[in-house]
This record gives sequence, C-alpha cells and structure tokens, in this order.
Amino acid sequence: MTTLSDKVSQSAFDGSRLRVVLLLDLKDGAQQRFLEAYERLRQQVASVPGHVSDQLCQSIENPSQWLITSEWESAPPFLTWVNSEEHVEMVQPLHSCVRDTRSLRFSVLRETPEIRPLGPRTSKGTLQTSPRLGDGVVRHALTFTVKPGSEAAVAEILADYASPEARVDDTTRLRRTSLFMHGNRVVRTVEVQGDLVAALRHVARQPEVRAVEEAINPHLEQDRDLGDPDSARLFFTRAALPAVHHVATAGPEPESVRRHAVLYPVKPGCGMAVARLLAHQGELVASDPSSPVSASTVFQRDDVVVRLIDLRGPLDRELGPALGVTSRRKAAVLGRLVDAGTDGELTDEDHLARFLARCDMDLITDRRASDY
Repeated sequence: MTTLSDKVSQSAFDGSRLRVVLLLDLKDGAQQRFLEAYERLRQQVASVPGHVSDQLCQSIENPSQWLITSEWESAPPFLTWVNSEEHVEMVQPLHSCVRDTRSLRFSVLRETPEIRPLGPRTSKGTLQTSPRLGDGVVRHALTFTVKPGSEAAVAEILADYASPEARVDDTTRLRRTSLFMHGNRVVRTVEVQGDLVAALRHVARQPEVRAVEEAINPHLEQDRDLGDPDSARLFFTRAALPAVHHVATAGPEPESVRRHAVLYPVKPGCGMAVARLLAHQGELVASDPSSPVSASTVFQRDDVVVRLIDLRGPLDRELGPALGVTSRRKAAVLGRLVDAGTDGELTDEDHLARFLARCDMDLITDRRASDY
C-alpha cells in the first residue's frame, strides 16, 4: 500500500504550530504611520484565539525593509482570522504605508530546545511530525459571484481569452489555470511553479487578461475599479480562496485523468469542519492504490469550500472518492455539515449521486503550461 511519504502533500490540518512571516517594504516617510498602525494591529491580534506571539523587526541593512513574524497554535485559527472581514478592515491602515508585501506561512518541523525564564512553552500546538514531499508547485484559487442572469455571458467571456505568457521570470512559471462556475459563483484555480505573487502580478499586467477582467466588471456582484489600487486589492483579498490541503500521486499525471471541481453547500459556520473532514479523508483516499483520485486539493474560505480533483474515469463512477468520503459513516458526517437538499441525509448511493450532481461545477476552461 502507498504511504503518505510517497505522496506530494500539503495540509493546514496536521495540528502543528504555524509560523507566519510578513515581509514589508515601506514607502518613504511612512515609518511613523506604520508604527502607529502596527501598534493598534498588535493589540487587536493579541486577543485572537490561537495567536501565541509576534515580533516586529527592521532590517539592519535597509531601514525601509521590515519583517513581522507571528506564531500560532496551528494553521486553522490563523486562517479563520486572516480570511475574516475583521482582518480585512484591521490591516487597511497598513496598506497606505507599504510599497510591497509578501506573506509566507510555515509549519514548525524542528526547533532548538529553549530555556525560558517564565517556564515552559504554553502553546497548544505541536511540531510537524515529518517532512512532506513537495513538487515545487503553489496552488491558489480566487472566487467571486456575478449578478444572477449574467452567468452565460460571463462564462463566454471567461472561456474566450488569449493565454498570457507562461514564463514569468527565471524561477517562476504558470503551470495550469482551471476555471469553473456553479450558478453565479466563479472559481479560478491556478498552479504556479515558483513565486505565486510574482505570477499573479505578471498575469494581471497582461493586456489580454486586463481586457477579460474589464469585460466582466459590469456583471460582478461586488463592485471593483481595477484602476484604483485600493479597490483592486480589496476585491482580490476578499476573493482569495486558499488551498488548505493537497495530496497527489508522485510522478507524472496519467493521460486518462480528467479535472473536476465540487462546490459543497456548507451550512453556516461549518466551512472549516467540512474542509478538515475532506482533508483527513483525502489522506486515506491517497493511500489506496485502487482509488480513481490522482490528486485532490481542498480550497476553503469561511463557508466556501471547493474540492478540485483529478480523476481517472467518470465523476459518478465511484461516488465516495469523488465526494471525498471513504465510508458510509463519513458520508453521514458530511451530510450533517452541508445542506443535503431534499434527500436530507447522504445515506446511500442514490443520495450521494444526487448530491454530487448538485455540487458538480461546470468546467469553463482548463489550460496547462503547454497552452500558454
């Protein structure tokens, strides 16, 4: 049987402590405003559940470069906070002070034994148990809604565009972009080899992409002005749909694999629980050599949960793996966390089939690096 170490994987749900690193390049003359904004932010974040500590550092080589590090008991409380409207509003004063930012997030794998005068560490988090096998690919998604009645027009616009250049720089390359719709919700997933931020900025500068974004602007439920940096930043901050779990078979992807996306109708307040369940079940599915699932990525923000799956064979051939559950008991657990519709519970194959059909997203376009 294949073990987890044989799989390409990432997870926000392994219980390990989280180290967040925020790199900032301050605008000239903005240092005092930045310090005042940070002090307010520091006091507010100190009361957020799961937060352990933070540090503000200034470069000894370039005083315009700053570093904020924070430690969290685990990734889920940090993700809950960083994806909240409270956080969006909290960090707004910082944006006027900085030219550029970059956020990095790490699970703590090893640490030097430390002796603290105030006693042992009180954080509830643990160390990451073992290194995970990476593939050098960063996965991310964006999601937004369009005005009801405009779905067909938006799908046509999004399907018909010239792909941007795949090469961003010597170390960064666009690997794949997959775009899905379900009702009036759009989900765009991206895979990047190298620096995700550099790739997203590269794409945003391309004339063909700007034309598509401008064309769908009138159809968006949330207004945005791409010519206004603050408006664009706020839109894309709220549209961010982070990957919280990924697992895939190591090695080349089989030619028979087809890509699908499932949008789960999560009950209010259950988004993190659904993502955690799908992540744990995904590890089990990945350990089964007979599974039709070649790769699975769970994206989650608040109660928006999307599972991207690369599947051998039709979507409805094996309903459990397609939905991300490995047993009838786990299907029942999922049924209590989502709106299962008129079926009420996900208790048998017929219920699972109808639920999957209701959650299956329409593929609008799927472009690999060779298509760019």
